[in-house]
Amino acid sequence: MICGLRPGQKLRIVKYLAYGWSSKRSRPALRDQAAAALHNARYSGWQGLIDSQREYLDDFWDNADVEVEGDGESQQAVRFGLFHLLQASARAERRAIPSKGLTGTGYDGHAFWDTEGYVLPVLTYTLPHAVADSLRWRASTLDMARERAAELGLKGASFPWRTIRGQECSAYWPAGTAAFHINADIAMAFERYRVVTGDDTLEAECGVTVLVETARLWMSIGHHDRHGVWHIDGITGPDEYTAIVRDNVFTNLMAANNLVVAADACNRQPEAARAMGVTAEEAATWRDAADAVSIPYDEELGVHQQCEGFTKFAEWDFENDNKYPLLLHEAYVRLYPAQVIKQADLVLAMQWQSHAFTPEQKARNVDYYERRMVRDSSLSACTQAVMCAEVGHLELAHDYAYEAALIDLRDLHANTRDGLHMASLAGAWTAIVGGFGGLRDDEGILDIDPALPEGITRLRFRVRWRDFRLVVDANHSHVTYTLSDGTGTELTIRHAGEELTLKTDSPTTVAVRPRKSLLPPPPQPPGREPMHRRSLAREDS
Repeated sequence: MICGLRPGQKLRIVKYLAYGWSSKRSRPALRDQAAAALHNARYSGWQGLIDSQREYLDDFWDNADVEVEGDGESQQAVRFGLFHLLQASARAERRAIPSKGLTGTGYDGHAFWDTEGYVLPVLTYTLPHAVADSLRWRASTLDMARERAAELGLKGASFPWRTIRGQECSAYWPAGTAAFHINADIAMAFERYRVVTGDDTLEAECGVTVLVETARLWMSIGHHDRHGVWHIDGITGPDEYTAIVRDNVFTNLMAANNLVVAADACNRQPEAARAMGVTAEEAATWRDAADAVSIPYDEELGVHQQCEGFTKFAEWDFENDNKYPLLLHEAYVRLYPAQVIKQADLVLAMQWQSHAFTPEQKARNVDYYERRMVRDSSLSACTQAVMCAEVGHLELAHDYAYEAALIDLRDLHANTRDGLHMASLAGAWTAIVGGFGGLRDDEGILDIDPALPEGITRLRFRVRWRDFRLVVDANHSHVTYTLSDGTGTELTIRHAGEELTLKTDSPTTVAVRPRKSLLPPPPQPPGREPMHRRSLAREDS
């Protein structure tokens, strides 16, 4: 285009672009989709597109925003993270949400268990249609997961630890394929979507099939011993420094949950269950295994063992062997038999299966595992924030929440150039809403128990539950629940362990339960203390 302008004149060019995803479409169909999008854009015009985008974003923030008073950096960071989660998922169009989202080439576009474990929980409460789309993608890869299980000599379906389109892309067995917990993580994501949204259609469409096939995998891997206890051997939990173990607590609890959820889904979807050959006897074996699952516990120390025998492994010499990340400086033959933990594992089990532990057990477990966790993974800080907050170490939790939230804005791992850490950005929401807001959902009811650190004077967040929108507004003494939308007029939640009925006609204000710590804040391995806000502030000055 050639244009002549006189001094003072302006030229305004509006360029419309459209795109589509080619995986499930022919070239003509893809071309038609893009052409239709361009036609609609020209019809709407530039201002129409802007108005439509504004309306979409306003609706998203009305459902998702988190307000953190007293900590401006965390406020900026949690909104930054939510925006990038939206960018990565809103138009995923039934393909994986990669660990770097749309922001960089790190991990070559692969997706891991991070998606179902960290990203989808946030989106379930804030953008549920994106969760349904992501889970439909996962279900579309079921045949490849069945093939993978058959290759391993197992029944059911074995979903990949690392993938782009459904095949296992990791050739590394100990912390790759052996991390079978991804199957239970996927099952948990399906069940959370159903519970939080109240939508059973996704389960009927594809969820029950995934739940049945993952349950069959666990029955193929696990076994009852002569005393009737159910064990799972030769697996790796979330902690990749402790591989190929027996009875990893996280995996066993998640597998048990998978088995029960699958049996319940078959009761809700009897025709689909019959079509898959599920009998009453098979579903009963799932429940029996879940009831008999082995959960290793060290009676002498009074803590759960991350896996069978973990508390008897050799202690790591943190004073002399502390070049982090350890995986770049130490051989795995030294890491595997030692009490050194890459990322939250047993601690993550206490977050995701909170009801399986008493408050005293949680306090002792946090105290024990904080001293051995080196956080050579970006997945750890947010979980440590949640559980430190729950057991009363609120200032330590605030430091971990800050680290999870600022990982990319501060480039804390010196690798943001490769793309943003989607799981940690999602973890910033989890650290604040799950940690200081006290949100849990593992018993099928919305459970909220706020407690704020000194540096946060007020926390206000929004979640969707069924067709309600709930705004939680907490300070150090009281919390106000405001319920709106919904087809009904009231919702029963659990506040600080007690049932509380909320109504749409007026807010409900109750006292915050004081968060008492049973033990003093634990130390961390030398050089692995959280990135304190104070030290970072000094670096800026």
